[in-house]
Amino acid sequence: MGSLPSSPGPSENSHSSCYICVVFCPREPTSDGSVTNWIELFNPSSNTWTYVGSIPGLMEDQVLKGFSMVSMRDSIYIIGGQVCHKERIHVSDDIADWVDVGIQVVPTVLRYNFRSSQWSSCAPLGVARYDFACTVCEDKIYVAGGKSMLASARGISSAEVYDLNADTWTPLPNLNILRYKCVGVTWRGKVHVIGGFAEREDSDRTVPSLVDRSSAEVYDTEAKRWDHKAGMWQLDVPPNQIVAVNETLLSSGDCLNAWKGQIEAFDGRLWNEVDGSGKPSLSTLEADQRLYLTMAPIGRHLYFLAGYGTGRTMSIVHMFDMSETGGGAWRSFEPMEVEGEKELCSHCCVVQLS
Repeated sequence: MGSLPSSPGPSENSHSSCYICVVFCPREPTSDGSVTNWIELFNPSSNTWTYVGSIPGLMEDQVLKGFSMVSMRDSIYIIGGQVCHKERIHVSDDIADWVDVGIQVVPTVLRYNFRSSQWSSCAPLGVARYDFACTVCEDKIYVAGGKSMLASARGISSAEVYDLNADTWTPLPNLNILRYKCVGVTWRGKVHVIGGFAEREDSDRTVPSLVDRSSAEVYDTEAKRWDHKAGMWQLDVPPNQIVAVNETLLSSGDCLNAWKGQIEAFDGRLWNEVDGSGKPSLSTLEADQRLYLTMAPIGRHLYFLAGYGTGRTMSIVHMFDMSETGGGAWRSFEPMEVEGEKELCSHCCVVQLS
């Protein structure tokens, strides 16, 4: 696996205004008890990270998790989620760990404009939710599923759509199945809600249904209904991420294992390994604990942003070029060491700042 060249090639120049936006928080509270989220921008053209700022509206000992982040035009939107605090739990005689303890599920929608460097509040969700599907389609934000209560063991079926120009959320027909930790993606011009911990509302909940968990729902804007599509995901464990590159759906793992050793592409019926993508370990740093992994598509390039370490974070970005003939090719950026351990609060998104 070679290093990424210091100056981008012609295909990279066309996307030089694209940045990857990521939200982090400390893995454990700092010495003053703070755990607040913060936003960073990664510039693939220069392999540099830029601190943007913290998410407003949270106490210093609170962190937002389970939200969705999408970009439209020159802004990002932080949607929903659950407000948590960090609590230390006893794991064994020698080990204690920090876990997120939910305080409140919120309907809040925040917008950050990169041009003005200003935060603003948008109309709230009609239904507060976290761990839900979210995607942008035709300049509108679609959300579906998730959980609406902290103590609930079941997902919800409600869905809604946000109109940026009107600053309003409009309810959509319910999903056919209750879902949470489902993935939202726009593919072939349609909104898809894929996988998740899913069950029928009238199920006895004793035996999870593989059929439901491996299914998807596709929104028909003309008929105003969700069409059920069986077998679009092949596991009963929810996908970690699914992204679209040139009308091809791509995935690298599930929510229990974000990297399965290869990138897989959906051909409309099955998921198949992408030629040249096989890699048992993304990095030699895999010897350390992986703290996070998220992926972002820019053009024909698929970026994997990863963090490893114990006591500190070694940040490294890998790029898979799908435009290579005869199969894709891997390249890597130089790793960077960051003081302390940080963790991902939501999956990243790409923002274009021309």
